[in-house]
Amino acid sequence: MIANVFSKTSPLNYLMISVISIFFYSFYQFSRIDTEITISILLQKTVIMFLLTLSFIFVNIISQKNNLTKLNSYTLLLYSIFFILFPSIFNNPNVIIANLFVLLAVNKLFALKNLKKSKQKIFDASFWILIASVFHFWCILFLFLVFTAILFHVGRDYKNWIIPFIALLSVAILLVLFQLVFSYDLQSMIYDNVSISFNFSYFETVYQNIALALFASVAIFIFSTQTFEINNKPLNLQGTYKKVVLMFVLAVLIYVLSNHKNNSFLIYSFVPLSILGANFIEKIQTYWMKEVTIYILIGITVILFSLQL
Repeated sequence: MIANVFSKTSPLNYLMISVISIFFYSFYQFSRIDTEITISILLQKTVIMFLLTLSFIFVNIISQKNNLTKLNSYTLLLYSIFFILFPSIFNNPNVIIANLFVLLAVNKLFALKNLKKSKQKIFDASFWILIASVFHFWCILFLFLVFTAILFHVGRDYKNWIIPFIALLSVAILLVLFQLVFSYDLQSMIYDNVSISFNFSYFETVYQNIALALFASVAIFIFSTQTFEINNKPLNLQGTYKKVVLMFVLAVLIYVLSNHKNNSFLIYSFVPLSILGANFIEKIQTYWMKEVTIYILIGITVILFSLQL
């Protein structure tokens, strides 16, 4: 039944996913608050929830506008499942903000294939990625996605290769101005995040470890199966799917390299994995297998969410 419900796009599906996501977000937040709830805290949590909602909107736009999935809600369903699997993300506003800026950039890069206003799109994508790197430095690796998009679509014009560096200069100027006006020590914040760490023993509970193991298993399976399916996609979509794959690889690399590591740094892999996962679910021919797959994934996710509270 659930596979049939999300096999189409409808306002009801969007409402269901929104309500479910807000419920788990709110449940996690109230279960973690050990001090008096103030208006300031409520406002902060509401803003974070609003930013998360915006990310869902952009995920849907990226998926549907670029024909990366059929007309269904599997991408949004998987995206919400991954958030519920790693509730620590809800308490890390930096990665939520950085992820939103990355999505803004990806939306521009995927639209580059129509070759209209290409220079503006390259600048916008580079700018948003560099802004994201202020909140989480290693998001700067997504600039490789920018140069890949240039190579695929508009590489013959040498001016396009210079635009990301113009965006870098623009962001640097804005950061200097921000630091002068607000006397905020941005340099220390960025420098602290520039360092590399390969320490993976950060788990507060064994259940966080289990959640990561489950996510890694699902990610490896989906990534390995769907990567080989790219050549079977329509020629006009193969370049976009290759960018989705590259986005996932870069997201994993960001997680591996980041200092002060925790499961919330996996957030950047949610979008490409949700798109590839939706394609996998679409390929399942047997109805009951599709139902069982989704039910098992949801069931295990809810259990692990409860255990991580």
